[in-house]
Amino acid sequence: MDGIAAIAPQAASGCGDAPVLKERGQREVFCGLTGIIWLHRKIQDAFFLVVGSRTCAHLIQSAAGVMIFAEPRFATAIIDERDLAGLADCNDELDRVVTRLLQRRPEIKLLFLVGSCPSEVIKLDLSRAAQRLSRQMSPAVRVLNYSGSGIETTFTQGEDACLASLVPELPVAADDAPADLLVVGALADVVEDQMRRLFSAMGIERVSFLPPRRSGDLPAISPNTKMLLAQPFLAETGRMLEERGVTRLAAPFPLGIEGTTLWLQAAAKAFAVPQSTFDSAIAAPARRGSEAVAKVREQMAGKSIFMFPDSQLEIPLARFLARELDMKLIEIGTPYLHRQHLASELDMLPAGTMLSEGQDVERQLDRCRDAKPDLTVCGLGLANPLEAEGLATKWSIELLFTPIQGFDQAADLAELFARPLVRRAKLRV
Repeated sequence: MDGIAAIAPQAASGCGDAPVLKERGQREVFCGLTGIIWLHRKIQDAFFLVVGSRTCAHLIQSAAGVMIFAEPRFATAIIDERDLAGLADCNDELDRVVTRLLQRRPEIKLLFLVGSCPSEVIKLDLSRAAQRLSRQMSPAVRVLNYSGSGIETTFTQGEDACLASLVPELPVAADDAPADLLVVGALADVVEDQMRRLFSAMGIERVSFLPPRRSGDLPAISPNTKMLLAQPFLAETGRMLEERGVTRLAAPFPLGIEGTTLWLQAAAKAFAVPQSTFDSAIAAPARRGSEAVAKVREQMAGKSIFMFPDSQLEIPLARFLARELDMKLIEIGTPYLHRQHLASELDMLPAGTMLSEGQDVERQLDRCRDAKPDLTVCGLGLANPLEAEGLATKWSIELLFTPIQGFDQAADLAELFARPLVRRAKLRV
């Protein structure tokens, strides 16, 4: 076979062994329930039933922008005062709500019971409830559960917990099944279609995605299955898949031209794709993406950026911003730093980049104010106050709601960071 050309980072000049400031204090972050907003769009016959409070319901409805006449595939079973006081049997109430829901929505084939802070506080065993309801509703509906609680988590862990609940449900392929590729992480349909075409052009035809678009299409896995993580926050899902014998392909994440090339290249190498075939497959989209990103680079080169810990996308985004937009990284904060999954990304960061893990929001605010960055990436709760202080901000949650992976989305990703600066420049005129 022809060798795969290396586009390897120089570890010695990166941040693979750099010290990390560990922050443990007051946090400012959405809870894992937020992940429902993009997950319910992805799995088209699934329903997400949050067992929580009215606050949980308001959060999801506000984040999703749901109109009163819409039929979304998520809802909240409200825990009220009677439940908290022990005057009602929560399991009986839950069974009643689920039965009524499935009668009204017979197209639902997969139901997630999603735990919240209130349900965890009263020790409601949703795992046992899901098993009981799944037996009752089988085979028409499968019922699973996961926690979307905001206690000691960050909001992208909602997707990790959801996908982890699917891993035990994945069927087993025969040990002698041909090698196949599993792409793990919720991607917009348009991005998934683009990736599938690129893999096909490379000659990799046996490709599955987790989560699938339909719950009945859960991919079968075997010791011959190799996986690419599409998101950097899937620690538990990745661990469980590896325990089931799936091999993880180490790679940067598919953000920007360089990240997408290296991500695809990891699959090409694992499946012995000839170099000429790989080059031909990515040539056109990589060229289009590079030309589009170059236009944005002119606006962003030399601008400084400070990233508060929020989405766990911070390290791959920082690599893209520094290497493809020539931005200056002041501080890159992330809620959790999974060194194994992010090893390639850390090696590609500029040497000397300040990294912080966890959050002590007051201290980080002080450092941000002192640095006076051109752009600050943070959660919604910090954005408006910082804007009022004169700092340009980018909402980190928008990076989860927007298709940003792959060659054709690289310029869109760059423009997400350019827009706040363009808007501020226009307001000054």
